[in-house]
Amino acid sequence: MTPLFRKFLGLNWVLVLTMYSLLIFGVFSIHGASWTRDSDYLVNSWNRQVTWIAIGTAVFFVVSLVDYRWIHWGAIPLYFAALGLLIALKFFGVEKSGAKSWIEIGGFSLQPSQAAITGGILLLALVLSRLPTLLPFFRHPFLRLLICGAIMLPPFLMVLKEPDIGSAAVWLPVVGGLLIVGSIPFRYLIVLVLAGTMVVPVVYFFVLENYQKDRIDTYLNMLTGKAYDERGAGWVPKHCMIAIGSAGWEGKGFKTKNSVANTWLPEDVVINDFIFATVAEEHGFRGAMILVSGLAFLLLQCVFVAFYSRDQLGRLIVVGIIMLVFTHIFMNVGMNVLLVPITGLPLPFISYGGTFTLILMFLLGLTQSVWVHRDQGTGTEKTPRPTF
Repeated sequence: MTPLFRKFLGLNWVLVLTMYSLLIFGVFSIHGASWTRDSDYLVNSWNRQVTWIAIGTAVFFVVSLVDYRWIHWGAIPLYFAALGLLIALKFFGVEKSGAKSWIEIGGFSLQPSQAAITGGILLLALVLSRLPTLLPFFRHPFLRLLICGAIMLPPFLMVLKEPDIGSAAVWLPVVGGLLIVGSIPFRYLIVLVLAGTMVVPVVYFFVLENYQKDRIDTYLNMLTGKAYDERGAGWVPKHCMIAIGSAGWEGKGFKTKNSVANTWLPEDVVINDFIFATVAEEHGFRGAMILVSGLAFLLLQCVFVAFYSRDQLGRLIVVGIIMLVFTHIFMNVGMNVLLVPITGLPLPFISYGGTFTLILMFLLGLTQSVWVHRDQGTGTEKTPRPTF
């Protein structure tokens, strides 16, 4: 048996099956959300999603079988390449839904913010795991915090400038999770959280665009029972709630004609940002809970992989991936059920999106690489623990 085939057999096949089950369910959900639309782009979106999954499959297995230690030399180029794409947005970006967040390349749309956070996770994991072993000077928590801030702030501010507050907000829990596992003392993290709360009013009044303020105001008005613009910012959350609330336990059935989601939700968001409303309406509370449970099971599998990582680098990579996927799930489902304001984040493995699908499969491939290579190496590295 060759070493490569041994690695292939050693994959976490439960995680593989869970991922592909969600991807297949996502293809059916995209078809169910778009089959009644007049636009050929929407009607054929599920076919394009299958193509992206096929490309992502090659990426997934290649990354899974290659030792993730390539990040030692690859993280920095990936990070700066992503920064370059964010800079290119200013000159070549295409505006969609009020944000200049996309670059059109050969008929395909690329969202650099998703590539940027992937590069950020890899570089932050490398810095937090390797810097303390180079020189004792880098073991000081404050110095490591400064370096992590210098890595995070440029892409964070550029994404916020687009403006894409949803993608920018994902950085906060991702970096927070990495700092906790990276042994930054909690007293430093508490100070950061308190300082962040002081910045929130400044961001609201001086950074957010008017349509983003309207989303937050509409969310608060709907929660408190106050009047809101039902034909403006309140149109989408109102019909999401009607679609989900009218589904009952079993739902209205797959490819239901004249469903609320298919009829009243805008065409440009029904297959990505608000795909959960379609799933909940078609499959009911039962189907929605099965979907959420499947996503939770995938995250638990990733937590299991992180526990068995051979070193701190692998552990930090998987933790960053967990926080990224969890944040997307929480924010997407939350904005569909009026738990959080509308942020425009896709639902992992379910929403339509070529760039996002490829990045997710690349990241899950890294998770598999951490699992496959868990028994290799010296195993002598000691993982520092967070202290107060």
